[in-house]
Order: sequence, then structure tokens, then C-alpha cells
Amino acid sequence: MSKMHIKMTVNGKAAEAHAEPRTLLIHLLREEFNLTGPHIGCDTGHCGACTIDMNGMSVKACTIFAAQANGAEVTTIEGIAAPDGTLHALQEAFREHHGLQCGFCTPGMITRAHRLLQENPSPSEDEIRHGISGNLCRCTGYQNIVKAISAAASELAAAKEAAQ
Repeated sequence: MSKMHIKMTVNGKAAEAHAEPRTLLIHLLREEFNLTGPHIGCDTGHCGACTIDMNGMSVKACTIFAAQANGAEVTTIEGIAAPDGTLHALQEAFREHHGLQCGFCTPGMITRAHRLLQENPSPSEDEIRHGISGNLCRCTGYQNIVKAISAAASELAAAKEAAQ
């Protein structure tokens, strides 16, 4: 099978690879670009462990062909922290509020929450629960995940206000 040349921006950097047309984006990210933060969970799009941000939308990378991401702007969990390694407010909040246990869902959950807070900087608890409903967690019961997202939203709002 012939391979396609695929170019995209991943976590702010140009990335290129050759992949078969049937290659899923999750496999390209993990196997070609060595970005192992997005996890392969169910391979059906139900669990959300593979959630990434593509062109300003949360997408499940196990449901997208790599060819569909040609020319796209992609952000994975590896691109959420600052370039110097400083954790994003969401990452810090998940740590502080025990929003993770086994950690398998955490990269997808944080990546989805990151987009949610860009769409709605001050979500209610119900809006957070609805916003992350496509991402499953089998360990936490979600309560601390919701607390973490809410805390991060408050911190980001305070930082934005202080900057003005």
C-alpha cells in the first residue's frame, strides 16, 4: 500500500511523516511522533483516552485517519504545559485536587478540559460534567475531576484579571 506524505503542526512544531491511508491519527502520534500521552483505550471513540485538540476542537484520535489531519494544528497533553515544563493550571489542579488515580484517562481528560475552558471560561458544575461526558474514568467517580476543572477555571480567570 502506498504511503501518503502528511504534514501538520503538533504542539506548536512542524511535524511530517509518511503513513498508509488507513493509519489512524492516534497511531501516527504515538508511533511516528513519539507522543505517548494520548492513550489507546477502546479503539471505538467511546472512552476518550485518545482525546486531542485538532483545529480548535476536541477530537478522539482513534476515530480520525492521519490523512484527515494533514495540514491540521494538533495539541496533545504534551503541548498543554509551558515550553519550560511549568504545568498548566489544569495539570496542577488535577494534581492538587486528586483528579486522577490510575492516570490512564488523565491526558485525554485534561486535553478535553483545556478546550472546554477555552469554550466556556467559567463553567458550572453541570456544564463541566456535560463537557467531559465523552471521556470515561473508571477510577475516580468524577467528583475530584470536576473540582479540579472548576479550580483551574477560577485560577485562570484570576490570572487573566490580574494581567489586565
